[in-house]
Amino acid sequence: MLSSPLSISLWVTFWAGSLALAAALFLGWLLAKREFRGKSLLEALVMLPLVLPPTVLGYYLLSGLGQRGVGAWLESSLGVRFVFALPGAVVAGAVAALPLAVQSIRASLAEVDRELEEAAFVDGCTEWRMFWWISLPVAWRGILAGAILGYLRALGEFGATLMVAGNIPGRTQTLSMAIYDAVQANNLALANRYVLGLTVLVSVLLYLVLRLSQRRARVVER
Repeated sequence: MLSSPLSISLWVTFWAGSLALAAALFLGWLLAKREFRGKSLLEALVMLPLVLPPTVLGYYLLSGLGQRGVGAWLESSLGVRFVFALPGAVVAGAVAALPLAVQSIRASLAEVDRELEEAAFVDGCTEWRMFWWISLPVAWRGILAGAILGYLRALGEFGATLMVAGNIPGRTQTLSMAIYDAVQANNLALANRYVLGLTVLVSVLLYLVLRLSQRRARVVER
C-alpha cells in the first residue's frame, strides 16, 4: 500500500522512468538512424519539456488529461483517472524525463558503426534483430546512462506533477512535495531528513551516469 512520500516517489519514479525509457529507445533510434520530413519538428517537440516552465507543461497535461481532454474517455472506457491520481503523476514524470533520456540514447546509438549495421543488413538481419544484437550491445552504456537520467528527472519532478496529480498526503504526495510542505509548516527536522535521503540517492545515481559517460568516451576514442 502506497502511503508514505518515499513509497509514492519510488513507485511513480519506476513507472515514469520506465515509460520514458521505452519511448526514448524508439525516438532515440528514429532520430539517430533515420532521415525523414519533419525530423527537426519531432526533435523540437521531444525537447520541448526541457525548456518549458513546469507550470506550463503541467497546464498542457492537465488540459489534455482532464475532463475536457481525453481524460473523460479514458476514465469511462479504461477506468483510469489521471487528474489528482497517481497515473497523472506517472505521465507528468515520464514527459519531463523524456528529453534527457532521448538525448543520451540518441547520441549513443549514433556512435554505432554504420558499416557494421550495413554488413548485418546484407546478411539478412532484420531491423529488430540488428537493434537487439548489434546496436544495443555497442551502445548499452549510453542507453543505461539515459535511463538513469530519466529516472532521476522523474524522481525530482515537482511542478508539472503538482498541476496534474496534486499534493494529496498519502495519495499523490511525493518526496519533493513533502519537502515543500515540511518547510511551509516550519518542520525543518522532517525537511532535513527528506532532503538528506533524496540528495544521497540522487548523488549515487548521478555518479553512475558520469562513470558510464566517461567509459563510453574512452571506448569511442579507441
